Amino acid sequence: MKKLFLALALACTLQVAYAQKPDAEMQKAVDKALAAAQDAKKATKSGTWMNLAKAYMAAYANPIANIAPGIDKATFAMMNKEQPASVSSVVLDGQNFEKHELSHVNVYFNEAGVLAIVEVTHPSVPGDILGEAAKAYVKAFELGAKEKDIDPKLQEIANNYYNDAFTAYQLGDLAKASDLFKGASDVASTAPCSVKNDDATYNTAFTAVATKNYTRAEEYFNKCLANGYTSEGNIYANLSECALAKADTLAAKNYLATGLTAYPDNASILTSLINLYLQTKEDPAKIVELLDEAKKAMPDNPSLFYVEGNIYAGIKDFDKALAAYEQALKIDENYDMAYYGKANIALKKGEAIVDEMNALDVREWKKYDELSAKLTEVYESAIAPFEKCYEVSTIPEVKAAAADYLKRLNFQLRSVDSKYQAGYEKWNAIVNGE
Repeated sequence: MKKLFLALALACTLQVAYAQKPDAEMQKAVDKALAAAQDAKKATKSGTWMNLAKAYMAAYANPIANIAPGIDKATFAMMNKEQPASVSSVVLDGQNFEKHELSHVNVYFNEAGVLAIVEVTHPSVPGDILGEAAKAYVKAFELGAKEKDIDPKLQEIANNYYNDAFTAYQLGDLAKASDLFKGASDVASTAPCSVKNDDATYNTAFTAVATKNYTRAEEYFNKCLANGYTSEGNIYANLSECALAKADTLAAKNYLATGLTAYPDNASILTSLINLYLQTKEDPAKIVELLDEAKKAMPDNPSLFYVEGNIYAGIKDFDKALAAYEQALKIDENYDMAYYGKANIALKKGEAIVDEMNALDVREWKKYDELSAKLTEVYESAIAPFEKCYEVSTIPEVKAAAADYLKRLNFQLRSVDSKYQAGYEKWNAIVNGE
C-alpha cells in the first residue's frame, strides 16, 4: 500500500483576527529583532530570542490575516475587501474549484462556495519563516525559557508546516510538499516539542520518492522505523524501492527479508521480494526459505503457497508449482488465485509445445502431429481451473481475465469438439458484456 497520509493538523492556538499589515512593517519588526539577537549582550537573554520568534510568526501569519478554510464567499468578501486580480476555474485532483488571485494569496472555493485551499504566493518576509522561528524558540529554551512556553510554540510551527505541505500536495507541487513535510517532522522531533508527527515523517519520504529524492526518502523511512512506525510493514517495501533506485540490491533484499519476518502476510513485501529475486536471477530457494518462516507464523494463509507456486512457475518447475497451488486449495477450496495459477501452468506448458512445433522441419510431420495432440490436451486441462476461478472469484479483474482466457481456449479447441464451439460463444458473450 502506497499512500500519503493527508489530514490537516489541529492548530495549537486560536488564530487571532487582525487586519493585514504592510510587508515593510513586518520586515522592519523582524530586522529589529534580528539586530537585538546579534547584539552580544542581548543575545544571552532568552527573551531576545522569544521576541525574534514572535516577529517571524507574526510575519508568517500576516498574508493570511482573516483568511481561514471553511468560510463561504460572502463571509470572505466581508472580511477581505481586496478585489481579486483574476478569477478562474481550475480542476485539482478531479474536483472543480474557483480560484481567486489576490496580492498575497490565491484562494480556492469548492463547488459549494466554501473556501477550501489558501495558497500564500507572496510572504511578508522572504525565506523559511517557520524554520527561523523554530530556531529562535529553541535558542530561547537553551537560554532558560520554560518548556511549558516553548513546547506549544514548536507544536504550532510543526502543524503550520504540515498544513502548508498539505496545500502544496493538493496543488501538485510535490517537491515543495516534501520540503514542508520535512520541516514539520524535524520541528516535531526537536526538544522540547512533546508531540512527534509520524505522519509528517512518512509523508516526507513518500513525496521524496515521488520526486526521486531517494536519499531523503530512505533517511525518513528509516526514521519511521526508529520511531516504531512501520505502516503495517509497508515501510520495508518502501525502503527496498529506495535501495533499488540507488542500485543497492543487497540493502533492498535485507529490507524485504527483515520485513517479511515481521509481517509475513504483507503483500507488498512478498511481491517486491519475488520480483527482486526473479530480476536478479538468484536461487529462488532462498525466497522459499523465507516463505517457510512465514508459513510457521501463518500456516493457514493460502496466499503464501500461491506465492511459492509463482516462484516455481517462474523457473519452470511446474510440478512443484502445481503442488504449491494444490496446498493453497487444501487450505481454502475457493481461493481463486490458486485456480488461476494452475491454469496458468497449463498455458506455460502450451507455450513450450508451440515453440517446439515451430522449430520442427517441415518433414517432421509425425512429430508435429504428436505435439499437436499434446497441445490439445494441455489446453483442455486449463479450462476447468479457469472456469472454477471465474466461479469463485469476487474480484472483477480476475473474473475478466479468466473469462478472456476461456474465450481464447475454446476458440483454439473449437475444431476438436462441438462443445468447445459452444464454449467459445458463451465466453465471447460474457467478455463482450452481452
